Amino acid sequence: MNYLIKGARAVFSGQNPDATDIRLSNGRITELGRGLTASTDKNETLINASGCVIWPGLVNTHHHLAQSIMKGVPAGLNAGLGDWLSAVPYRFWPRLTPELMYHAARLGLFELLRSGTTTCADHHYLYHSTTSPELEDAVWQAADELGIRLVLCRGSATVQGSHRGMIDHGIQPESLEQVLQRMERTHSQQHQPGPDAMKKLVVAPTSLIHSSTAEDLQLVATWARERGLKLHSHLLEVAFDEMQAQARHGLSAIDYAESCGWLGEDVWFAHLVHSDRRAIEALARTGTGIAHCPTSNCRLGSGVAPVTEMAAAGVPISLAVDGSASAESGSMLQELNLTWLLHRALHGPEATTLDQVLHWGSCGGAEILGLTDTGALETGLCADLVLFDIDQARFAGVHEPVLAPLMCGEPATVKYSFVAGRPVVSNGQVAGLDSEELTRNVQQAVASLLS
Repeated sequence: MNYLIKGARAVFSGQNPDATDIRLSNGRITELGRGLTASTDKNETLINASGCVIWPGLVNTHHHLAQSIMKGVPAGLNAGLGDWLSAVPYRFWPRLTPELMYHAARLGLFELLRSGTTTCADHHYLYHSTTSPELEDAVWQAADELGIRLVLCRGSATVQGSHRGMIDHGIQPESLEQVLQRMERTHSQQHQPGPDAMKKLVVAPTSLIHSSTAEDLQLVATWARERGLKLHSHLLEVAFDEMQAQARHGLSAIDYAESCGWLGEDVWFAHLVHSDRRAIEALARTGTGIAHCPTSNCRLGSGVAPVTEMAAAGVPISLAVDGSASAESGSMLQELNLTWLLHRALHGPEATTLDQVLHWGSCGGAEILGLTDTGALETGLCADLVLFDIDQARFAGVHEPVLAPLMCGEPATVKYSFVAGRPVVSNGQVAGLDSEELTRNVQQAVASLLS
């Protein structure tokens, strides 16, 4: 559990930006500096970081691991969100067994680990009236085996509502009683409190506008807050959310969320693409955060969330991959690179800075998830960190090495990655995972879905 990482090209640390060495003891960062020497009484393992830059581990605040085996489905390649949902995830949802879910989760977590992620918030929404608990258990198992922090955002739908995917495929929703009973099981068996938890539960109705009644939203929010849990959902990914909120409730989507108790410092939403000034003011006033998913939003033609305006207003910002059925790279590094570029294209070269984007992708996400002992390279914090190997030709011309992976984007190589001081990637290999075996299992899973 004790490591001395020495000789990095650069370390992204506000506490010690000149550091090249990091000491890890009992899962925490205990020293940052230059020329650190091995301890004589701690039995430290030496990690050679020459040719590497060291970042805090990236924090992905919205994912759909189940979608890892639904990439590039032809019927959804050129579809907007509504048609895509029906043609891709909701089409395959009824066929997903615990075994297929396990392989999908391992693939998705593998993709995240190899792109620098150490924490994944998975919005797992595959719950219906007859769901087997083993489907959710498979997600926890995959995360346990690979050593990544997992925040399970427990999706739910208590009505079909206007959700075309559920209607088109006859998916029968849970009752509110089933939702609460099943969440209680997860809370008692998996959830860990505290700012350094490896496993957390979040209450996360699948769609705030389309899959629950106002009464159910209020009840699950109360249930969550009584237990100190955070809240999450999709909101304003497309303009249809606003239209439905106005038509069904006579309120804007953001006002409807607030009326149901779904704004606050314990809430964050995925997407928020179609946020107007009023919505941004409400988010900032209440401390409600965003999981910005630029690749998925571009891929589905949903638009671009106004995160630069949100950041200026004080909205908490984090970054996320979303499901890799609509962000096929499955890479958190891709999200950072696209965030940096996309908003500069829209608003000019000063719209986003590299430091700002890396902060959103690490500390920003950790703060939103309540994992405040992670997200930065500072003494006393959990040792969640990643070593990117930039001793390669494509990075050789970069004048600012610490930010080279963000500027240059994929492909990039994670040489080592640590979660709570434990190596989850060593010498470029994800620990506990045979990539050839994973490939075969996933190929068989895809064939099973199509059979």
